[in-house]
Amino acid sequence: MSTTLDFSELNQMIGQLFMAGLPGPELDAGTEYLIRDYSPGGLILFSRNVQDPVQVATLCRNIQEVAVKYHGRPMFLAVDQEGGRVARLRKPFTEFPGNEAIGSAADPVNKAREFGQITAHELKLVGINMDFAPVMDVRRGEPDKVLKGRTFSDDPEAVCLLGGTVIRTLQENGIMAVAKHFPGLGSTNIDPHFQLPIINTDLEALEMINLPPFFAAIKANVAGIMTSHAIYPAFDADHSATLSVFVLNELLRKKMGYDGLIISDDLEMGAIANGRGVAQGAADSLKAGADIFLVCENQKYIEECVELILGMVLRGEISNKRLHQSHERIEIVRSRFLGREVRISLEKVKKYFRL
Repeated sequence: MSTTLDFSELNQMIGQLFMAGLPGPELDAGTEYLIRDYSPGGLILFSRNVQDPVQVATLCRNIQEVAVKYHGRPMFLAVDQEGGRVARLRKPFTEFPGNEAIGSAADPVNKAREFGQITAHELKLVGINMDFAPVMDVRRGEPDKVLKGRTFSDDPEAVCLLGGTVIRTLQENGIMAVAKHFPGLGSTNIDPHFQLPIINTDLEALEMINLPPFFAAIKANVAGIMTSHAIYPAFDADHSATLSVFVLNELLRKKMGYDGLIISDDLEMGAIANGRGVAQGAADSLKAGADIFLVCENQKYIEECVELILGMVLRGEISNKRLHQSHERIEIVRSRFLGREVRISLEKVKKYFRL
C-alpha cells in the first residue's frame, strides 16, 4: 500500500466492518463525518434515536442519502426489535410480548410468523433493514435477568422451530435476521454488559442443547449470527466466543458450515471493554473470524479500531486475505437484501400508522 488512494481504499474497507450507534433522533454532524471519512458498514438505532415513525423514517432516509452520496451504496440499518422488553420501537409500532410469550402460546408457530410478518413490514416501511433477532438461546434453569422473557423455550427443538420461523419470515419480507447469542447464553447467571460470564456446560450438553438452534438458523440461511461475550471452557478456556478462533472458525465456520455474517455483540460491553478494550477486542475478533463489530455508543472508538486494524494489516499481523473474506461476505449479504437505491415514503408511513 503505497499511494494515498490505496490507504483510503483500505481505510474504507476496514470501516465497512463496523456498525456504530448515533447520539440522537437526527443525523448529526459527527455521524455524517463518520460515514464520510470512515465508511462504516451500518448503524444501529436505540431508543434514544426513536421518537415516532415519521421521525425514524426521516432519519433512515437522511442516513441513506448521505451514504449513497459519499460511497454509492446504502448502509445496514439495524435495531433490536425482539418484542417484549427488548424492543426499541414502541407504539404506534406494533408491540409484541416477546419470545417467551410466543413459546407458551397455544399456536406458537403462527405467533412467530405473525411477529415476523408485521415486524418486517413496519421496519421496512421506515427504512430499517436488519433486525438483531431472534434470540436462539435455550433457556436453562433461571438465567440472569438480562435474558428474562427473551428465550422461546427450554426445549431446543422448540427454539429451532420458532426461531427458524422468525428468521424465514423476516427475511422473506426483506429484513435481515441475526440469530443470537452464539454459542448460546441460556444458562448464564452473569450479565455480559458488566462482566465476562463463564458457561461451565460440558461439551455434550453444548452440542445437544446450545448448538441445534444455530444449526436451524444456518439452515434458514440467516443473514447474521451474533457472538456471545462469554467463555465456554468446553470449547475454549481462554477466550470469550467473540474472540475465539476455535468457536468462530473451527466450530461455526468449518464444523457447522456457516458462511454468512458473524457479528460481534457490542464491544463496549464490560465483558470486552474491561478486558481487551474495544479496539483490541475488534482486532482480535477479526483475527478469530468475525466480520462486523458493534460499537453502539462512542463513535470515537470506531476511529481507534480502524486505525489499529489498519496498522496491523500494513504490518502483516492481519492478512489481506482475512480482511477480504469479511468484505466479500458483507457484499454478498448487502446484494442479497439491499439495492443501490433505498426508497422511503413518508406518506406511506403516515398512512400506515394513521398519523
